[in-house]
Amino acid sequence: MTELRNIEADLSRFRGRILAASVVVLACFALLAARLVWLQVVRHDELAEQAEANRTAIVPIVPNRGLIVDRNGIVLASNYSAYTLEIQPSRLDRPLDQVIEELGHIIEIQARDKRRFRKLQEESKSIDSIPIRTKLSDEEVARFAAQRFRFPGVDIKARLFRNYPWGELASHVIGYIGRINLAEKRQIEEWPEEEQANYRGTEYIGKLGVEQSFEKTLHGTTGVEQVETSAGGRAVRKLASSAATPGNTVVLSIDIKLQRLVEDMYGERRGALVALDPKSGEVLAFVSKPTFDPNLFVDGIDSENWAMLNDSIDKPLLNRALRGTYPPGSTYKPFMALGALTTGKRSATQVIMDGGSWSFGGHVFRSHGDTGLGPVDLHASIVKSSNVYYYSLANEMGVDLMHDFMKPLGFGQITGIDIFGEVRGVLPSQEWKRNYYRRPEQKRWYAGETISLGIGQGYNSFTMLQLAQATAVLANDGVKHRPHLVIATQDALTRQRVPVPREQPETLPLKPDHMALVRKAMVGVTQGGTSTRVFAGAGYLSGGKTGTAQAVTIGQREKYNATKLEEHQRDHSLYIAFAPAEDPKIVIAAVVENAGFGAAHAAPIARRIFDYWLLNQYPSEEDLAAVRKGLAAAPIGKPRLASEVGWPPAVPGVLPPAAAASAAAAAAASPQKLTPALPVAAVSRPPTP
Repeated sequence: MTELRNIEADLSRFRGRILAASVVVLACFALLAARLVWLQVVRHDELAEQAEANRTAIVPIVPNRGLIVDRNGIVLASNYSAYTLEIQPSRLDRPLDQVIEELGHIIEIQARDKRRFRKLQEESKSIDSIPIRTKLSDEEVARFAAQRFRFPGVDIKARLFRNYPWGELASHVIGYIGRINLAEKRQIEEWPEEEQANYRGTEYIGKLGVEQSFEKTLHGTTGVEQVETSAGGRAVRKLASSAATPGNTVVLSIDIKLQRLVEDMYGERRGALVALDPKSGEVLAFVSKPTFDPNLFVDGIDSENWAMLNDSIDKPLLNRALRGTYPPGSTYKPFMALGALTTGKRSATQVIMDGGSWSFGGHVFRSHGDTGLGPVDLHASIVKSSNVYYYSLANEMGVDLMHDFMKPLGFGQITGIDIFGEVRGVLPSQEWKRNYYRRPEQKRWYAGETISLGIGQGYNSFTMLQLAQATAVLANDGVKHRPHLVIATQDALTRQRVPVPREQPETLPLKPDHMALVRKAMVGVTQGGTSTRVFAGAGYLSGGKTGTAQAVTIGQREKYNATKLEEHQRDHSLYIAFAPAEDPKIVIAAVVENAGFGAAHAAPIARRIFDYWLLNQYPSEEDLAAVRKGLAAAPIGKPRLASEVGWPPAVPGVLPPAAAASAAAAAAASPQKLTPALPVAAVSRPPTP
């Protein structure tokens, strides 16, 4: 039986379905249209910016670091460009060790390179680009460029490296730069936003010396560059850029030829020397021996060299002029004499009988060789270096009066020199001892402890910088200048030199006639006292004071015998001096560690410095050899004209002098330029600084 269909009902259902489908289709088109309007109109600017960001990259342009030069314009720190092979661990597609092994088949990677890489990796984030090899040759660059497609996350970059052309010379003054570690990154994150922005892309920072204390002056201003990138993230072309501004040149007060002369005279001996202009506080020489080569730190020091420097008994990394503290020995006596006059404890004419020893509380304090000098007044006490005179004076003054007089001269105080790391030393007082020691019996000051302070022993412990500043105050009629190493900065673009602002000097309440009496006695030291032989025939008049300071305590019943002591236990040799006597232009404080009598080792160095600075004389090679061995008094051989002594010196292990000089001249002639460290599609020759 055939079923009859309701055609009208079927048509009605069909029309309903068509209508529903049409509504759905229209709704979909409406949604698409709405989405299109939302994306193309409402969010157009935002999405266009994102698209542009995916297509382009904003990369910081690290500025070229400023130069460091001495007072005569000789370049002490410059830059040179080279290629580095760098790995970004977060972008690797296989294990790091495997990548390094495969790279080793293309470019030589030594074990020391791997150790340095691991050390840098510990101090960096995974997104950082870390060098595995530096200073690649053109051949090595070409070999890797041909295989680059095999190593995602590995690239060659053009970097600007710091160069210290004279190697170890003045290394404690100049300092060095190194890769920014995590602790330093955290410090940078606490800086104001503007200063943080200026360090984006920067991987190296000053670590020591002038490089550290004048970091922001030397760093320059970071630029930016907009580049178009490929899907792989490599730069294809440059779209726009804002150039970086090179760091400014820092001009030091140091005379590098004088610095070299002093370091040469020390030879292999340890010690420190500071030479100042007493009328301005400018540091003319700032020597710490032994030194180190700052070039070792530029691209990361390897463990062997670090162990050699850090574990050495001679402590070459210690800046002895800034952080080494020593008992001043008899160089303290002129200041004790000035204190006696100022406080009224002694007159210049008061005579003390020096019988060779002085007893106090059952203890015998000895003099030189237990030989008495007889009756001595203030003048003779300095010229002949009487211990007995100052034993009794210390007892009369007491520790706190000595402390209160010596403190304004700068003993045991921070001088405020313009590099970081200065130590205070110890200027003892009863309060100092109460604060320093813990046990009650140690906190008490005993009267017997005061006696040896008068001859610069006991708890007294000062830096050569402090001793030089105090000598400068005495030579400059009580006017105290803050010592400084940097005298000016020079704009990298305009070449305009701007003097560094200085604090007003302080005038201490000292009587001119008292200072004149002490200076006259110090002149007597060079004319008839302990340094007479050293200054024989000098073309000027100078004042000075020798000193011999104990490195270890000798028993009361024992006599000092250097041959029976280990080298590091022998007495230190010290000398302070000023010249010319009538109008001092230079003062010196020097120590030669464990060398013995001050007149035999430290004073001859001072004589040659004065000859250089005042007479333009440079010692003969024969004389230099004698000074290094402690066998010289007055100069021997014919001195050379300092202005005619050749420069630059030959320095092994760094850029050849001619290359360094030409690089320095090029850097001085025009602002430095360097291709920014970016991923590039092709490798080109690095630019010349």
